[in-house]
Amino acid sequence: MTTDREALAARIRAALPRDRPMREVSMFGGLSFMVDEAMVVAAGRDGDLLVRVDPARHEELLEVPGARPAVMGADRPMGPGWIAVSRDALGSEESLAFWTQVGLEHRAAR
Repeated sequence: MTTDREALAARIRAALPRDRPMREVSMFGGLSFMVDEAMVVAAGRDGDLLVRVDPARHEELLEVPGARPAVMGADRPMGPGWIAVSRDALGSEESLAFWTQVGLEHRAAR
């Protein structure tokens, strides 16, 4: 039986570029995808997505349906630059591609 995290991870693998170094690391309670040795996105255990974003775009991106400030543990905000996206908002490949691209753009700008 495939878990929500495994299903999302498979979709993320398909969405990430194959021409750049990528690896997967267990962290943040999920499976993080590192591109060029920096985290871009992570598949959460419940099928939600954690995205590393440009802190300057944080408020703008929170207006996208399904996006919310990321928290760690019980209720510790991760701060600007970290956004969680609900599983329900990731139903289409276009929505996952959008968020994956946001993470990749932040990585490229660093």
